[in-house]
Amino acid sequence: MTIYFYGTRSEYGCFSNFSAYGFELDGEYWPTTEHYFQAQKFPKTPHCEQIRQAKTPKDAANMGRDRSRPLRQDWEQVKDEIMRKAVLRKFETHAEIREILLATSDQEIVENAPGDYYWGCGKNGSGKNMLGYILMEVREILRKGT
Repeated sequence: MTIYFYGTRSEYGCFSNFSAYGFELDGEYWPTTEHYFQAQKFPKTPHCEQIRQAKTPKDAANMGRDRSRPLRQDWEQVKDEIMRKAVLRKFETHAEIREILLATSDQEIVENAPGDYYWGCGKNGSGKNMLGYILMEVREILRKGT
């Protein structure tokens, strides 16, 4: 069976980067993985802190996607590792969602994001589903750690 998730209110909503499970990473507190991920596009700049303090994950996403901000040169090379680091820390920090992730056993996890063909599966299922793969990797890391 495949597990599909997208919004924060669904059964597996805690898998979403917009879900309100904050964590500490790089010496700062981040309200969501979305806040962390978007802020890392602009390390060591005021943009990073502005995004960290965004009211909602949607605000953080919009700020991070704003191309008037100076995107780091190596973003395409580092974005997967940044996402992996944030998702791992989120699940390391919160036992209740770690249990949900571990309970998925070996099922495939798919971000059912119709508009996202990189992190999600896209409208027609042809997307890369990188967030799903990262969640499955994190599940393996956590399994070996328990």
